[in-house]
Amino acid sequence: METGNHTMVTEFVILGLTEDVTLCSILFVVFLGIYVTTMLGNISIIILIQRSSQLHTPMYLFLSHLAFVDIGYSTSVTPVMIVSFLRERTTIPVGGCIAQLVSDAVFGTAECFLLAVMAYDRYVAICSPLLYSTHMSPRVCIILLFVSYLGGCLNASSLTSCLLSLTFCGPNKINHFFCDLPPLIKLSCTHIYIAEISPVISATLVIVITLFTIIVSYVYILHSILKMHSTEGRHKAFSTCTSHLIAVTLFYGTVTFVYVIPKSSHSPDYIKVISVIYTVVIPMLNPMIYSLRNKDVKEAMKKLMARTYSSF
Repeated sequence: METGNHTMVTEFVILGLTEDVTLCSILFVVFLGIYVTTMLGNISIIILIQRSSQLHTPMYLFLSHLAFVDIGYSTSVTPVMIVSFLRERTTIPVGGCIAQLVSDAVFGTAECFLLAVMAYDRYVAICSPLLYSTHMSPRVCIILLFVSYLGGCLNASSLTSCLLSLTFCGPNKINHFFCDLPPLIKLSCTHIYIAEISPVISATLVIVITLFTIIVSYVYILHSILKMHSTEGRHKAFSTCTSHLIAVTLFYGTVTFVYVIPKSSHSPDYIKVISVIYTVVIPMLNPMIYSLRNKDVKEAMKKLMARTYSSF
């Protein structure tokens, strides 16, 4: 395909995290282990919640969807990165690059909305316990889940339209370990200002809306906890929120750094490291955060293991 004196790009070269052969071998083992742990951990959470009747509540329904989103989020990025450690040159077709970007945007944005929904769920449970069954009815839960996935699809369509408005006819080497929009924009031979600023606006809106919901929810939660006279009640309320707060801090801290804060002062390698945390490491950590610090999950796990053992 020719355009003027330029050849249109049909594939991109993923430069990955490093070109050092020895380091690639080590990182292959490390990230393969992380990916396997991510899959096992999140699938286990989903199965546990489905099979344990005591976990059939809105809180754990949202947690099972967070586990599903983490599976999709990690799978959209990690396999390509793992393969890049085994090859001298990792290429991906333009269509495959767009598909990876869309998948990453859908699951990443859905995770933001789900974390906000989980904060709202904790707000209702702690601040309005008598109205919990009404405010978090099955119908409301379905609507909240629908909005979460719809938000992911809308953000992904926005990023995709920006990408499709660009023309690639020069360098095709992506200085990243996956097809992210910022490095792709740098490779475009048609610099469209709206394509550069639109992803930042879209990401900022998603982060501001969802983070605002989380902050407001926890302000009310904190106010309600401080009014409690029972020490045991305070401890229980704090314990149900701690896991979620850890997950929120890790995810929003890294995502904000990459997509909202100006990147002129950050080297590409530094951005790669931060990107590894929110795309690869956090999906692995979430099941551990929610299971190790959650009494209900640990008890349900023991009961399920006991039932499984007795059936043999």
